[in-house]
Amino acid sequence: MRFHLIDRIEEWEPEKFIVAHKLTSRAEDYWPAEKPVMPPGLVLETVCQAATWLLMLGSDFRKRAALLSVDAAVYTADVVPGDVLDVEASITSITGEAAVIDGTVLVGGATVLTASGIMCALLDAGTLEDPEETRRMARELCGTEEG
Repeated sequence: MRFHLIDRIEEWEPEKFIVAHKLTSRAEDYWPAEKPVMPPGLVLETVCQAATWLLMLGSDFRKRAALLSVDAAVYTADVVPGDVLDVEASITSITGEAAVIDGTVLVGGATVLTASGIMCALLDAGTLEDPEETRRMARELCGTEEG
């Protein structure tokens, strides 16, 4: 991943939902110089990354999501440096080959993005990244020794 947009996983339930957070910082290199507003595509990417973690955790790191399509995404407010993104994603359907996710991003309790019908292919995670490195990162994000 070029940008790691999830800092903490608060709660998750396999094949159901995940709650995660991202603290934005001006030091990150995705802020446009002229107006420091997080690009809407990266706000959507926070939902996609949270969903990927949900799918990896729920499959014991055997599966990873690859984005195929998004039915709808509505961006309702700007995200600026220092904002904490509260990310919620839920699986609406899942098979062995694909999953569909809906998600929301909030800042200070106000919705900044809603997305529905995020379709992902489920790929063999071991062919994409080092499984042990992924497990280590999951332990850090979940704040546990287990991941």
